[in-house]
Amino acid sequence: MKPIVHRQQECIGIYFSNEPVLNKAAKNINGSRWTKTHRCWYTLLNRANYQTITTAFEGLGLTDNTALKTYLAEKKKNASTVAMVMEQTDAVKANKTFSRQNTQTAKPTATKNTPEIQQVNLQVMATMRQQLILKAYSPSTIKTYLNEMSQLLQTIGNTSADSLTPEHLKRYFIYCLEKLKLTENTLHSRINALKFYYEQVLGREKFFWEIPRPKKHEQLPKVLGENEIGRMFNALANIKHKAILFTAYSAGLRVSEVVNLKIKDVDSERMQLFIEKAKGKKDRYVGLGILLLDVLRAYIKNCHPFPKIYVFENPQRPGTSYSCRSAQQIFQTAKEKAMINKEVGIHSLRHSFATHLLEKGIDIRYIKDLLGHLNIKTTEKYLHVKKETLINIPNVLDELNKSIRLNW
Repeated sequence: MKPIVHRQQECIGIYFSNEPVLNKAAKNINGSRWTKTHRCWYTLLNRANYQTITTAFEGLGLTDNTALKTYLAEKKKNASTVAMVMEQTDAVKANKTFSRQNTQTAKPTATKNTPEIQQVNLQVMATMRQQLILKAYSPSTIKTYLNEMSQLLQTIGNTSADSLTPEHLKRYFIYCLEKLKLTENTLHSRINALKFYYEQVLGREKFFWEIPRPKKHEQLPKVLGENEIGRMFNALANIKHKAILFTAYSAGLRVSEVVNLKIKDVDSERMQLFIEKAKGKKDRYVGLGILLLDVLRAYIKNCHPFPKIYVFENPQRPGTSYSCRSAQQIFQTAKEKAMINKEVGIHSLRHSFATHLLEKGIDIRYIKDLLGHLNIKTTEKYLHVKKETLINIPNVLDELNKSIRLNW
């Protein structure tokens, strides 16, 4: 038994192997129906139906209700949160009423008012969060989607979010572009969040086909030269800081992959690093360079306290990973010491890794796998910053220089 949201209702999904006896038992459950969307039998989520399902399959097999219990526990937790928000909202309303009644005696205070999510839409956030968790979205995506949804709810006030049509949302997105001045990337993120709610939570099929997306700005990766990277590495005295940046560049890792690298995933026998559950929940192997291995060994040898789980751990909290923010700060410090003025962050080490490999003649398909890209088109953007491509194109002014005189 698994929790599902079908046609805006909480239901118990009944999943089993395709056996006639099990299929007959599910079909005979009072009120049960088949859903093509979820490809299972289902009935409304309540205690009575749970007991009915348990009884119907008694003696036919073991019933697994783990997912259902987890969902109900999360729902109970969210219900407490919603109740707290409602209490706070009531308190704010009561305070406003009290303030109005005492305007003659109380001194006005200047406060910055932030729009609140109205009671009519309080269930939206809880329901959306539950569905995101059920679909195993990453914590960062859940946080982003909920934040984007809250922006809409604060804007529409007492209007029910469930009553909005594509035309309403088109006008809202125009408002986001023209009034809020959101970038194309931010607007794409907001569209994705709302698309999830209306299609995955409310079950409105093809709801967003009618809404055009703004064209994204095609940004080229910002790359550091090999000499600049060398100056940065030489500018660092702290062996741990040096090892963090070495790892990011040598293996082309994202900052999150660097700080989440575990000791058990460093394979010095096969000279590989195992990157577990990276972006898109995809595992991959990358090469472990000889110099990087030497640096990591020197760092571990002199590390106090000795790391327990992660290669780079928080010294104040052993057993927990180093923070991405701290790693980013290390990069910025190294960049300043090396007197590099380019506006780049630690992710530029990953861009530089890919670009430098291309310039050394490594096949782009191999680089794609090293970076963990799902689509070769994502990797092809590095072709546009490969310096040989630009150097080998003759400059028109340099060509003209052959036939003109310069006096200085």
